[in-house]
Amino acid sequence: MTQKPHSLAWAVSLALIPSAWAADPVELDSVVVSSSALGRQSHEMTLPVSVLEGDELVQRREATLGETLQNLPGVHASGFGAGASRPVIRGLDGARVKVLSDGVELLDASTISPDHAVASEPLLAERIEVLKGPATLLYGGGAIGGVVNVIDRKVPTRVPEKGYEGELELRANSAANEGAGLFGLTAGSGNFAVRAEGVKRQADEYEIPGSPDKQVGSYNDTDTFTLGASFIGERGYLGAAYTEQNNRYGLLAHEHADCHTHGSDWHCGGHGHAHDHDHEDEGVPYVDMQQKRWDLRGELNDPLPGFELARLRVGHSNYQHQEIEGGEVGTRFDNDATDARLEMTHQPLFGWRGLLGAQTLRRDFEATGEEAYVPPTLTRNHGLFLLEEYTAGAWRYEIGLRHEWQDIDADGPRDTSHSGTSVSAGAVWTFAPQYSIGFSLSRSQRLPTAEELYAYGPHAASRTVELGNIELDEETSHNAELTLRKFAGRTTFTFSLFRNQVDDFIYAADTGNDIGGGYREIEYRQQDAVLTGAEGEVRFQVTDATAFTLFGDHVRGKLRNGGGDLPRIPADRLGVRLDQSFSPALNGQLEFYRVQRQDELAVYETETGGYNMLGAGLSYAGSLKQTDYLIYLKGNNLLDEKARQHTSFIKDEVLLPGRNLTVGVRLAF
Repeated sequence: MTQKPHSLAWAVSLALIPSAWAADPVELDSVVVSSSALGRQSHEMTLPVSVLEGDELVQRREATLGETLQNLPGVHASGFGAGASRPVIRGLDGARVKVLSDGVELLDASTISPDHAVASEPLLAERIEVLKGPATLLYGGGAIGGVVNVIDRKVPTRVPEKGYEGELELRANSAANEGAGLFGLTAGSGNFAVRAEGVKRQADEYEIPGSPDKQVGSYNDTDTFTLGASFIGERGYLGAAYTEQNNRYGLLAHEHADCHTHGSDWHCGGHGHAHDHDHEDEGVPYVDMQQKRWDLRGELNDPLPGFELARLRVGHSNYQHQEIEGGEVGTRFDNDATDARLEMTHQPLFGWRGLLGAQTLRRDFEATGEEAYVPPTLTRNHGLFLLEEYTAGAWRYEIGLRHEWQDIDADGPRDTSHSGTSVSAGAVWTFAPQYSIGFSLSRSQRLPTAEELYAYGPHAASRTVELGNIELDEETSHNAELTLRKFAGRTTFTFSLFRNQVDDFIYAADTGNDIGGGYREIEYRQQDAVLTGAEGEVRFQVTDATAFTLFGDHVRGKLRNGGGDLPRIPADRLGVRLDQSFSPALNGQLEFYRVQRQDELAVYETETGGYNMLGAGLSYAGSLKQTDYLIYLKGNNLLDEKARQHTSFIKDEVLLPGRNLTVGVRLAF
């Protein structure tokens, strides 16, 4: 089990991942980033990127995508209990962070509300790529915060050499009495290959620090199954897969209030109450989610004269979830959506290499019941994009352009139309064999979502009455980024500085109206904002078996012209990690990091205390005949610290899990 020293994810792993150290770290293997589109390595890209794969990913994975990624520099989680957690990149979340399945959207409802789960199963991921900073050119104007691209095996891209290959894994943890298992099998012959995979997870309510009690409602039961098949030829492949995911998880601190209007004024009578019964008797509100998804993927070399590669990705989803209170359905969300994209990589022209592409999205969304605070909407979004690169000696230049159109048809309110144009330019200078510096400038436009335009009504998850604004315009982000890397040698480092100025930033402003019931009234408004920050890590290879890594991140978000701070901005982090190889097969890790107090607050926001996190890990890797195995043990929050996430809507009511031990075994054959 070896790690790749130039991988940012390797260098900043905060999830208690054992590592083995190569005897000579100067020569590096290449890691190609799929999300770069032009097949570049991480240190060649103008924007910072982290890549999780292999044994590192196996041991870092948690039940949700946000938990899995939350300790990468610049990345946090918008935690809403054990079942729902989205990545937060540099203080931006929701629709500003695109979460993709091999290049196309997940097509769930997680951007609508923080209590909605991300329909991606980390245990089935082969690789996860995190692009930090505006990635709007390839993936749409909404991605002004970044992109998380989850690469999986559901559609085979090759026929196994011996006719079959697969993996089995079992894992359990102590804090939630969780048990999880997965299987995956790919088989093929000639030009055909098939894939079957699945996951089953059952987790009880987790233990909280310093108490014999458990966090009420923090259970998570999930099962996922996929069946895929491909035709694979000499010039490429074409395949399809069907995936069904079912998820049942508790809604922590969910408070319901009887809200009604008097003319244009809202009033919520009687203070809601957080349910405190065991979920077996249906006393705790919970989500019952199901997604049925179809994926079509294909690649073809030399498709047309003048082109090197054609790449097709299509995803279609029938998604629904029900929020159930007292055994009855309170609200139901339905999302029938399709996302499709085609990329064509052209042959070099006057020294320029690049691609052009098109993307189209159709989203039919409807909410019914007590919390139907958004009317039924049909969103159509279409985009054209171009990305080009030119290499001259130690310099690589990159330019890009994207234009997109969006129409939203609403049931009741008037329809809306918007368009946006995004451009970027950047360069990477490899000024020495082990060093590179990247710089990028971008202008990106994000189009308002249906929720921001049309919301009108109570939202129990955030304890707000939300008022949309049909007059909202496009957001325009101007981002400047500087990244210095040393990507080889006994000492490696990555440091990034960024400034993201967003004109007409859309945010949920507290109106100050006292509407009762523990609820607050918020209205979507626009005001210029700016986010600035820094992130980095430096690794010292002390001996062939011992290494230290220092890491940290900082972000500050403010509304301009005296508007105050942005809400739920992550606190500063700083930490150190020791990696130790005891033998080629046995490896361990000890890690400590500090999350600072967050007292830079938005209006009506509460302060969040700082906390210390200590973790450790141990793994043993080996092989038995033709089967490789990995046995691992890791401990999280070994100090049993009472910790709260400032990025969470429910951080004042909900603690993070207490001391937790996870043990797992994985077989690959």
